[in-house]
Amino acid sequence: MVLHDDCKLTFLELKERRTFRSIVYKIEDNMQVIVEKHHYKKMHGEREQSYEEFANSLPADECRYAILDIEFVPGERKICFIAWSPSTAKMRKKMIYSSTKDRFKRELDGIQVEFHATDLTDISLDAIRRRIN
Repeated sequence: MVLHDDCKLTFLELKERRTFRSIVYKIEDNMQVIVEKHHYKKMHGEREQSYEEFANSLPADECRYAILDIEFVPGERKICFIAWSPSTAKMRKKMIYSSTKDRFKRELDGIQVEFHATDLTDISLDAIRRRIN
């Protein structure tokens, strides 16, 4: 597994500058991890993407890694790692994501909470709130 430079840089933007609300990473067929998409926080009068839009942007039948910057109480921010592995994903992809997860997380210093999700109920706002509190 090779981490593209953008992966770390985008994570640092989220962590230090709070530019993004979330980042979704994908492992390409050549085993390179890339930033598939990121969701900005509200800036310059733009509408901020909702949590539901982030959750619904995860593919229904493919694995992904995701980072979510969430704040339920002002000033109490958590950076969450989500290992997205839906039951409909191909077994080979599930194995690749599972076997590279720890190495990927080590590259991104500052993750505070980890979730393994097979469907959206595993990462609902209520499930995240229960886990964080």
